Amino acid sequence: MSKKYQHASKKASNKRQRGGQKSCSNVFSMFEQSQIQEFKEAFGCIDQDRDGVIKKQDLRETYGQLGKLNVKDEELDEMLNEGKGPINFTVFLTLFGEKLNGTDPEDTILAAFKLFDPNGTGFVNKDEFRRLLMNQADKFSAEEVDQAFALAPIDPTGNIDYKSLCYIITHGDEKEES
Repeated sequence: MSKKYQHASKKASNKRQRGGQKSCSNVFSMFEQSQIQEFKEAFGCIDQDRDGVIKKQDLRETYGQLGKLNVKDEELDEMLNEGKGPINFTVFLTLFGEKLNGTDPEDTILAAFKLFDPNGTGFVNKDEFRRLLMNQADKFSAEEVDQAFALAPIDPTGNIDYKSLCYIITHGDEKEES
């Protein structure tokens, strides 16, 4: 992820519930080899039946080994639902990548932008969005807004293409990486 977006993304995702799987085909590049090995060991400890997928019974048995015997089904379901499907090692690693990098999944970010786009145009006005970022919730400083807008696709009329911006936030800017 672009360093310019790391701070803005962490601030924007602060204290938000995360759900969904990030569609990152290169999740292994997010971690060092030693970290991946540690995650493999943790995954192996949780995958009690060693079938390569974490299921409710695996979580229940892991909690049992840790001394917590009365875990509610709802709690376990909530954990499993974060994966939006079977939790194999790649999904497990992706979930940790999202949490550690402070980036919400692309669909969550898109949904947030859509709140500012009632007509569904795919664009938000740069000046109005700047005002909101600096005056609402986790207030951004002018410098933070400038950093966030540095790579934002803004058309000549001053509108941000938020779908493209969401892609850049979650996948990085290809121009910057090449």
